[in-house]
Amino acid sequence: MPMSSPPAPDGAVGDPAPGNPDRDAPPGDGTAPTAAVRAVRSPVDVWDVRPRRVHRPSDLLGATLTTVAAVLVVILATYAQNTTTGVAEDVQGFATLLRRILFVPVNVLVGFTTVVVPIAVLTELALRRLGRQLLQAVVAAIAAMLVVAALYWTFLTFGSDDLVRGLSVRLGGEWTLLIPEYTAMLTALLTVAGPRNRRRSVAWSWNLLWVAVGVTLITAAVSLPGLGLALLVGRVAGLTARYVGGVDPERAYDAALLAGIRRTGVEPATVVRVPDPVLEADRTAATAEAVAALPEGTRAQRALVRASGDRLYDVTTDDGRHLDLLVFDGDRQVVGMLTRLWRSLRLRGLEGRSALSLRQATERAALLSYAARAAGVCTPQLLSIAEAEDSMLLLQETTGDAVPLSDLATQDVDDDVLHAIWDQLSLAHAAGIAHRSLTSDVILVERGPQGPRVWITAWELGDVASSELARRMDTMQLIALLALRVGAARAVESAAGVLPAADIRSIGPLLQTVALPRRTRDEMRAHKEVLAELRSALVARLPEADVQPQQLVRFGARTILTILLTTVAVFVVLTYVNVAQIGTVLAESDWRYSALAAALGLVTLLGAALAFVAFSPVRLPVWRATLVQTAATFVALAAPAGIGPAALNLRMLTRRGVSGTLAGATVALVQVSQFVTTLLLLLVLTVTSGVHSPTSFSVSPAMLVALAVVAGLVGIAMLFPGVRTWVQRTVGPTMRQTLPRLIEVLGQPWRLALALGGNVLMTMGYVLAFDAALAALGQEASLVQVALVYLTGNTAGSVIPTPGGIGTVETALALGLSTVAGINLGVAGTVALLFRLLTFWIRLPLGWLAMRYLTRVGEL
Repeated sequence: MPMSSPPAPDGAVGDPAPGNPDRDAPPGDGTAPTAAVRAVRSPVDVWDVRPRRVHRPSDLLGATLTTVAAVLVVILATYAQNTTTGVAEDVQGFATLLRRILFVPVNVLVGFTTVVVPIAVLTELALRRLGRQLLQAVVAAIAAMLVVAALYWTFLTFGSDDLVRGLSVRLGGEWTLLIPEYTAMLTALLTVAGPRNRRRSVAWSWNLLWVAVGVTLITAAVSLPGLGLALLVGRVAGLTARYVGGVDPERAYDAALLAGIRRTGVEPATVVRVPDPVLEADRTAATAEAVAALPEGTRAQRALVRASGDRLYDVTTDDGRHLDLLVFDGDRQVVGMLTRLWRSLRLRGLEGRSALSLRQATERAALLSYAARAAGVCTPQLLSIAEAEDSMLLLQETTGDAVPLSDLATQDVDDDVLHAIWDQLSLAHAAGIAHRSLTSDVILVERGPQGPRVWITAWELGDVASSELARRMDTMQLIALLALRVGAARAVESAAGVLPAADIRSIGPLLQTVALPRRTRDEMRAHKEVLAELRSALVARLPEADVQPQQLVRFGARTILTILLTTVAVFVVLTYVNVAQIGTVLAESDWRYSALAAALGLVTLLGAALAFVAFSPVRLPVWRATLVQTAATFVALAAPAGIGPAALNLRMLTRRGVSGTLAGATVALVQVSQFVTTLLLLLVLTVTSGVHSPTSFSVSPAMLVALAVVAGLVGIAMLFPGVRTWVQRTVGPTMRQTLPRLIEVLGQPWRLALALGGNVLMTMGYVLAFDAALAALGQEASLVQVALVYLTGNTAGSVIPTPGGIGTVETALALGLSTVAGINLGVAGTVALLFRLLTFWIRLPLGWLAMRYLTRVGEL
């Protein structure tokens, strides 16, 4: 039950320590105090749950960004050493004069700051009885000093000379690594101690710290990067301690909450917190007891809490009215800002504005509420806005007995309800307003004698003067959530009864889970068949509708991972690249070998054509087959390695009347023969290596052992029936498909010889072209080494399905030359790029011309 405090004299609040969760219960009540009891002013009863500590996402974000800044300082100290040391040397002469002018030695100032600041700050925290915050401040200060000590050891042990020099300062005529640990310690301490506008000692301590920092920098007692790194390390330690340990909430509770409500012009009689998922997920005993004591609230109120994620109170006024009080807390604003910013960056066509402050977010919510109400949309009327502590309060009318769509059974959502829902969204869209987050919790249905009344709530993420794409996405979100409730056919039929056919047709390409709000997206993933049924129902209603998914996502997790790995690889390669050696190699390159490599690359097209002609079940002109292989070089730009030629070969055969099954078997036989020929060539080159080569190639014992281990593991794996079944299931179809064609070719020796010759010409053409690229840059390697490196790189391009093997082939070739032939990694990368330029990129225009010609003559 709620508790009411006796009247307080002179209007003072009855709670002697507002916001203190450990206060005693009012006199005369024999029950133990709980966090759910908030009797603040007679006769006001407040039911609430106040968290003892909150973990602010802004602290975690700040710690992350500060860590990135610290890394940038280290990079700056390493690669911009001339700038940082130049600043130190510029102030060196002025430092001597300044030391003479200052009547207080720098060491005395630093010592005074280091001793007095912690004592003053910790004393104030102790006097305020903030023991937990005092302990956090001490832990953060110690952690900062330990991190600085670890950085000292790391830089001196593993750091380069440039890094150490960049963080050093000249003392006694010698460069000395210096990261002022006292600066990191004080920064961490003051970060945790609290805001300077609430702690007097913290305010003047920050001022004193900045004076000491400025004096030490001007007097050249510390380097600029070293000082910056110390400040950032202290800040990271303080923010991390604040996030892990939590801080006292600065939200509006108790007396502050009631004062904010009164500033809206309402005198409350009772204020009851509506439980939210965050409270219910807290399993601590005190919170569980407090939540159990709270009234449940209406279903509409609980749905509004789920939709917005903010605090909601049911306010009863002294005249008996019920109002909803929505409270936005500043410590949660960073989550909404980052979520909105992330979606605007990731999804195409969405505006990128994001509320950066609590006041901006509140003003945006108010604007959307007023705009929707003015457009005739049935949404709760916003009555007033007020500010209290680090919270903004929005007082609005309640939705009465309305029930969220998520709580309605399918049979209760009749055609009248569906029609009313679409009518409300049409009113908003007619006024240029988009909701942007339509779920089954923001749509409420209220039954009345004149028919259903539909409310649309939670407009915080919406847009005024919205784009056409935003309104189309609203329509898509609504039709998707209705399909989950009443089925795809009824959802499309209900939309068709209100919206023009063009509007319904335009949502087909947007039917994607990525464009749905989180709640609807989770439901759709649990019922994956609904999205397919919705597309089918849309096509059945409008046969001309396009349901091919439109590209909405700018980038996904795979793109981010690729960029990250590429960036790391570039930094690793640059670390080992000898730029001077690359410049010398390029200056001494021989263009004649480059021309030879390009010519050999063109010869490979003839080799591939001969193998294709040999295995073809119908007669093919060699010239046309060569053009097809040339066109495949253009297709390879958008297809994984090996897929382009196979697709065009299959197309050419089917266009000449060959059945699909026979054409597929022929193409598969071509690819298998190329693989077998490659293995045979590698074996021959290995056996004959060193006979006429200036360098010999030998296999190390470790490699032989590794090959033996791999062979043994394969043999053991084949003993298991499950593995044998998987191999048969994987390889069996290909073997059954190619075996009849192989038997037929074996009966015609000239075909077999032509296929073998074509495959050898193709493979050796690439190997010799790679060798010519090496020679063009003045590098040498045995033929078997070149063959091994090329075949490995080409295999990597086939295994990792990047378009044309771009990136994977170049990386594999460069690493292969570096490890097998012992060539400098930078030079090896240059050779790989030159080889790919001459045998891949330079052929693309020819492939485009061949593709246009073959398409025009009907060959493809």
